[in-house]
Amino acid sequence: AQNPHSGALFAFRGKRGHLVKLLWLDGQGLCLFSKRLDRGRFVWPVTATGTVTLTPAQLSMLLEGIDWRRPERTFTPTLAG
Repeated sequence: AQNPHSGALFAFRGKRGHLVKLLWLDGQGLCLFSKRLDRGRFVWPVTATGTVTLTPAQLSMLLEGIDWRRPERTFTPTLAG
């Protein structure tokens, strides 16, 4: 029910969860990006409506295989001095 000309990016996950496909219209045509994880699965948002809005940071973490719902810092900066 979404308009592909709106500038939105559409993401689809495979059945097993290790494949994701992104579709978007760049003004000249439809672009397709696909990524398959060798290990693990993409952490997919759960929604009752079938659609969800992610921030660019959340999408980036999703594509890296990071649990975007509760990211953990691996480095804590210390005060200089």
